[in-house]
Amino acid sequence: MAVQKLVICEKPSVGVNIAAVLNAKERGDGFFYGNNYVVTWCYGHLVELADAEFYDEKYRKWTLDDLPIIPATWQYTALPDKKGQLNIIEDLMKRADVDEIINVCDAGREGELIFRVIYNFCHCVKPVKRLWISSLEESAIIDGFKNLRDGSEYDNLYKSARCRQCADWIVGYPRKEFIRVRYGRMA
Repeated sequence: MAVQKLVICEKPSVGVNIAAVLNAKERGDGFFYGNNYVVTWCYGHLVELADAEFYDEKYRKWTLDDLPIIPATWQYTALPDKKGQLNIIEDLMKRADVDEIINVCDAGREGELIFRVIYNFCHCVKPVKRLWISSLEESAIIDGFKNLRDGSEYDNLYKSARCRQCADWIVGYPRKEFIRVRYGRMA
């Protein structure tokens, strides 16, 4: 069995470009493969922070007295309309022939968050490398793959993004619920 590198991109269009450069021309359901690479993609965020009622049923109809709602441990839930692709990524992560994951989500705080949340949600423990490029030109992709960095070098970027995400949830959740209840729509 040949060893494979699993490449996870933030969106399908990037996955197509990366697969072409890596010569991963065979098509699977939600991924390309070949040349010892498996290239798949997200559709942006595939999982999100769980709603308040996930933590306690009383928050299904919370009051101002309940605020602020601050979970002791943050939990994530899969977005229903994106669960199929999440399952594909999880299955690819668990393949015995995959020995390394390469994070090719957008170079920035949000791209790092998207990848790490999925990686953690799927309970993956395989080593991670990071491709950090700002161009999808073939030469930039080739150079980026020659200079992959250890994923841990971006831990602080992930922590920064996660702090922002949790703060947005704490401040934004009551607003979102107020608009939904008052006006019958999402914020």
